[in-house]
This record gives sequence, structure tokens and C-alpha cells, in this order.
Amino acid sequence: MSGLLIKNGEIITADTRYQADIYCQDEQITQIGQNLEVPPGTQIIDAAGKYVFPGFIDPHVHIYLPFMGTESKDSHSSGSQAALVGGTTTFIEMCAPSRLDDALEGYELWKSKAAGNSACDYSFHMAVSKFEDKTEAQLKEIIADGISSFKVFLAYKGFFGVEDEELYKTLNLAKREGVIVTAHCENAELVAQLQAKLLAAGKTGPEYHEPSRPVSVEAEGVHHFATFLEMTGAHGYVVHLSCAAALRAAMAAKSRGVKLAIESVIPHLMLDKTYAERPNFEGAKYVMSPPLREKRNQLVLWEALRNGFIDTIGTDHAPFDFVGQKDMGKDDFTKIPNGIPAIEDRVNLLYTYGVSRGNLDIHRFVDAASTKAAKLFGLFPRKGSIQPGSDADLVIYDPSYRGKLSAESQVMNLDYNGFEGMEIDGRPSVVTVRGQVAVRDGKFVGDPGRGKLLKRQPQRF
Repeated sequence: MSGLLIKNGEIITADTRYQADIYCQDEQITQIGQNLEVPPGTQIIDAAGKYVFPGFIDPHVHIYLPFMGTESKDSHSSGSQAALVGGTTTFIEMCAPSRLDDALEGYELWKSKAAGNSACDYSFHMAVSKFEDKTEAQLKEIIADGISSFKVFLAYKGFFGVEDEELYKTLNLAKREGVIVTAHCENAELVAQLQAKLLAAGKTGPEYHEPSRPVSVEAEGVHHFATFLEMTGAHGYVVHLSCAAALRAAMAAKSRGVKLAIESVIPHLMLDKTYAERPNFEGAKYVMSPPLREKRNQLVLWEALRNGFIDTIGTDHAPFDFVGQKDMGKDDFTKIPNGIPAIEDRVNLLYTYGVSRGNLDIHRFVDAASTKAAKLFGLFPRKGSIQPGSDADLVIYDPSYRGKLSAESQVMNLDYNGFEGMEIDGRPSVVTVRGQVAVRDGKFVGDPGRGKLLKRQPQRF
């Protein structure tokens, strides 16, 4: 295949910023410099006036997700194309079989759903929802297949949630094998008790989702996870941290030497609990766990992101239609499928309200939305970097673009947009996947099956 030259752009990575041209050949970046000589037939893209970022990485998505009596709406086709239109060239999906399922069968099922159907590259975090006699052997087989991160849920009691003995065994195995463990941190028992109390009092609407899992419950979950990390020496990663109380628990653990990274997700930076309190059941669109919080928590999260205390920004993309799925919980908020779709909008929102309209350093933006995830999850420097030898996943970003987010124009396959009407300053002009153009001016134009399962090696943190 002919090479690709991106010229006249301003290259911006997590730690560098300079004008140069980039030549890509055989799926990789091969040269960076001024006035590069390229062979005849090279495809040329003029990036004058635009930024060139490394492809963005979403470290936390759900594409295929059987959950709460239904199934997520995006396919790997629609989800990956939406990701690319938004500048995300790699995602890591939660492979989440429940306690009722066989782990290895679940892993093979998730792989089969993605194979040949994803337009961008992908990997998985392997959920450990139980730990029985055969679990260790199965997990070692999955690690050998190139999956070097686990996921545990300290929530969803009886479905995804692990008991303490199982958590301890999982972290011990992870420590031995060089696997990082991502964790949904809440206290499952407290959530169950609070839900029952609210429902018994006739408090059934979506506005009661947040009171059923308050900030103290999340903070306790983070502290609990960190204590087990401390006892086992494993390396952990808190997913979708939502509030100041949980951040304090995480920072306290880090200050005493616990190996713990922190992720927040774009809904918690952009939305607050008043969205879930909207009348006529409209609030159900905004039910996710941990829930949207009091607005004051957003300022704390943005500040922690700026200072590098929060390592990564993901989405926890979990797409369920408002009509026909979210309304399963019309009379009981505990039956509302959890999730706010965001895979398409994360990068533009983070750039707009962080870099363009806020005071987020542009290098920290690249780090949090791409490079740090690549480093934590064994993808760097193949991904998350612009250097010779890296995959030619590049986002040519137009900071002069102005637009609004809307369900009408989105690629995500569902009937609402959680950020409806929000303005964006900038969007990807061109996106490449391993040197092949996948997106031009907000439209997917690439190979719908180009994505590969990325094999990752265990790491010794």
C-alpha cells in the first residue's frame, strides 16, 4: 500500500510540540522531519493550521454488554466508527461475563463479537466476577492470549460483584503475573441496603439513584480496594472515580505507597446530579454508576486532572436507548440500565472545556486521553505516541471548527445524546488507523473491519 504524508501540521504529544511532517508506511510512522522526500504515489494530507495528535485511547468502554435484563445498543461496528469520528483510535473494552457465566467462554464470546467488526484497534480488560477452582488456570490462558489487565466489581452484588476472598485471590494472581487490576469501587452491601430502604419508602424515580450510592459508599469502596492492593502488592486502577471523597481516599492510599492509578470519565466532568433529577423520567438517561454527583465535585476533578492526580479520562460508554431500555426502570430506579453513551464525544468535550475554555494544559490533555492509558496498559510506544516505529494512528485536529453535539448527527446507535446541545470548539478533521484514513470531516470513510485485537504483555510495575 502507498505511503501517507501529513505535512504542515503542528505535532503535539504528551511532552513535545513542534512543526514537522510525518511519513507513514506499512502501518507505522517511519519518518518525522522537514521537507521529507517521499516516493511517487504517496497520499498527501495538508494539515496547515491544525494540530496532529497521537490517536486517542479510551481505556474504559462497554460495547457488547448484557446487563440488567437487556443488551447494549452499539455493535462493534457502530461503536468503533463512533469512536473514530471522535478521534479515538483504540479502545479497551470491559469483557464482563457475570458470576453465572464461565470466564473462558465469556472471553471467547466477547472476542467473537469484535473480530472482523471493529474499525479501530481494541483490547479487553478481563472481568473476574468469581474465583473458583478453575479460575486461575483460565485467567492464565487469557493472559497468554495477550490480555494483561483484569476488572473487578465491588458493586452489583450477586451479578458481577466479587467477595473479599475472591478479590484477594485475584490480586495475588495479578501480582504474580504482572497484571494491572481495574476496579469499580463502591460498597455492594451498602448499595443493596440503601436501595431497599428507598424503594420501601416509595422513592422509585431516577433521582433516587444517587442517594442509593452516595459519595461515602464510593470512598469506602476505594479505601477497601486500596487496602487489598496494599496487602497483596498488586497494581490497581480505580475506574470512573466521581467525587472529592473518593479522590481523597485514593490519594491517601497513593501517599502511603499503594500502587494505584486513577481514572475519571467525561460524564463526571461535564454533568451533575441535577440531570438525573429531570422530570418525566428524563433523568433516567443520566443514570450511571457511580452516579452523577453534586456540581462542586467537578471542580475538584478538573483540578486533580490538571495536576496529574487523575491519570486518565475514559468514558464508561454504555449505550442503552431511553425508549425500550432505560424505561424498564419506570417504576423502580434499580432496574434502569446503567450508562451514559460518550465514546464519540469524549475527546471533543475534553478539548473544548479543558483546553479551549478551561485551563487544562494541552500536553496533559494528550497524556490523559491517550499516552497515560498506553503506558498503564502495555501499549506504549506502539500507541499513544508520535515517533518512528509507532503505529500510524493520528488525529489531525481542527481547532477552528465550531459545532454542537446532537443525537441527530451522532454515529452512536441510540436514541439520545447525554450531552445534547453542548458546544464544541474543534473536532478531528482526519483520523488514521495504522496509516489508513478512517475519518474525514466528521464522516467515517475507512475500512469497517480494519481493527485488530492488540496483544499486550504483562508488566512488572
